[in-house]
Amino acid sequence: MSKTMKLLGLVAVFGIFAACASMGKPFASDNRPATTVTVDNRASLSMDIFIIRGGQRIRLGTADALATTKLTIPRGIVTESTDVRFLADPIGGNRTPISETITIHEGDEVVLTLPAF
Repeated sequence: MSKTMKLLGLVAVFGIFAACASMGKPFASDNRPATTVTVDNRASLSMDIFIIRGGQRIRLGTADALATTKLTIPRGIVTESTDVRFLADPIGGNRTPISETITIHEGDEVVLTLPAF
């Protein structure tokens, strides 16, 4: 084998070790706490829950009827301090309750209570 082939083989092996060394380590952004909303749905209809930020409506999930559901707000939606509203769209209903504007911070645990109607 020529010196060039041996050198290329050695570089390839070190490249693989370097790539494997960084695998499994979380990125710094993954260490941030999750921001959640706990929905206490006291209504007899299940609700699709949305977060509204600056006119953008993002679906978080479904809150079952007469149950408590915990939903995670996707990273990047809430930064250090963000003004948001929550919208509950009843499945099979015609009312869409919307919350007042609240300020939440990354890592907060928000509780949203939907009254029976």
